[in-house]
Amino acid sequence: MDHTNEMQLIFDSRSSNESFARVTVAAFMTSLNPTVEEVSDVKTAVSEAVTNAIIHGYEGEVHNICIRCRTKEQTLFVEIEDFGKGIEDVEKAMEPLFTTKAEAERSGMGFSFMEAFMDSLEVESTLGKGTLVKMSKIIGKGRKIWTTQSL
Repeated sequence: MDHTNEMQLIFDSRSSNESFARVTVAAFMTSLNPTVEEVSDVKTAVSEAVTNAIIHGYEGEVHNICIRCRTKEQTLFVEIEDFGKGIEDVEKAMEPLFTTKAEAERSGMGFSFMEAFMDSLEVESTLGKGTLVKMSKIIGKGRKIWTTQSL
């Protein structure tokens, strides 16, 4: 059965909302019948993107973060957008261990984690206007569904 569904969530850029955001996306994807590992992967990627928006996009100020999710067939599409300061050099920001907040003990691994846990990652950013992180994950990739018809 093909699944097509959409949702949008707008919330304040507060650290306390990060867990709310990842649990909401996890609940949304349940119609795709994901494994515990697939849910964990998506939650980690969402957590990293939301944390980046809070810490880097808005630098601790409270503004809106928007999450848009869509399912099509067995693929989950997630977009996380802030309207903050933007990223000066996206390519450099996506390098492992690169951080602009070393003094705040940031590891610079956020984009690396997103890339590792999702099947695709795309980052669009404009200075002074914000950042859009687009990710997707195919649910059930490589998993065989056994039914009585499989016998």
